[in-house]
Amino acid sequence: MPEKIILDCDPGHDDAIAMLLAHGSPDIELLAVTTVMGNQTIEKVTRNALAVARVAGIAGIPCARGAERPLVRSIETAPDIHGESGLDGPELPEPTIALDERSAAQLIIDIVMAEEPGTVTLVPTGALTNIALAARLEPRIVERVKKVVLMGGGVHVGNWNAVAEFNIVIDPEAAHIVMNERWPLVMVGLDVTHQALATPEVAARIAAVGTPAAAFVGELLDFFGHTYKDAQGFDHPPVHDPVAVAAVIDPAIVRTIAAPLTVELTGTSTLGMTVADLRAPAPSGCTTHVAMDLDVDRFWALVVDALERIGHTDF
Repeated sequence: MPEKIILDCDPGHDDAIAMLLAHGSPDIELLAVTTVMGNQTIEKVTRNALAVARVAGIAGIPCARGAERPLVRSIETAPDIHGESGLDGPELPEPTIALDERSAAQLIIDIVMAEEPGTVTLVPTGALTNIALAARLEPRIVERVKKVVLMGGGVHVGNWNAVAEFNIVIDPEAAHIVMNERWPLVMVGLDVTHQALATPEVAARIAAVGTPAAAFVGELLDFFGHTYKDAQGFDHPPVHDPVAVAAVIDPAIVRTIAAPLTVELTGTSTLGMTVADLRAPAPSGCTTHVAMDLDVDRFWALVVDALERIGHTDF
């Protein structure tokens, strides 16, 4: 049976590819898309999500706008990576679906409470603000969620400062809440997503699909590649967020280890660091896992297959 997921995102170039992968995979049932501030303001990333939904041909599922700022801190965005729109590069089509009237947190709660317990996986690929709010507003969702598979953090590496990853450091209090709840959680962090590089060979495979959605991804990767080179020195851009979706489609695509996991909230130089305790075998009952390695070929095969299955959408 397909895995039921809610994709909580802040499109964002790699979030857009995550949406396309989730929609195109036969092993995913996409229940909803929710947005959160991060790569750009909530107005911009929400508009981007609706535009990507049109590119993908997503219809018949709710899309809801979420948190416009972190729980405690001031908003921080990433225009040096994603541009002023949050999705610079391709020309974005006008959205054709309307936003759900509920907040993202309320929509998450409503879906999880309506579905059978243990059947809905939450896949946050941005700040964890909406997920934290949902868990605080309705604590019963924690025991009903199948698992949380998030893109964020890192065991040995950071990208927004020396030790912290962007999605975590922009709302570390939300991340602390989510990582310390008792639901099963997999952190798909920079240790694996930095292996998901969009090389020229990958770009050629995507271009060969020959559909408008594949061409859209090519334009995303072209812009993303230039900004990642300028901002962080990567020869080929790492495509972070689809790796979390891929880990739901095929858990064996990532190697994970159980480890107690928390977030640094007070360090002068380590704010937002995800701290995984790898000193010994995880204690009995540990619910948190961290991803360490990625099967790169299988990952890109999933992305290409999803684009082929989406086919020729009209946008």
